[in-house]
Amino acid sequence: MEFWISLGPKFVHIGYFPVRNEEGEYLGTLEVTQDIKEIQEVEGERRLLDWD
Repeated sequence: MEFWISLGPKFVHIGYFPVRNEEGEYLGTLEVTQDIKEIQEVEGERRLLDWD
C-alpha cells in the first residue's frame, strides 16, 4: 500500500511492502517513508551517463 500526505513544509510518501522468505511465507512488513517535496519539483532529465 502507498500513501502520501502533506506534513508542514514536507510532502511525505509512505509505502508498505510485504517481506517473504524463499518459500513465499510472510515474514513481516517493511515501511518506507520519504520526503518527496524535492522530487516533485524535478524538471528536465538526468540520465545515468550524465553523472560525473
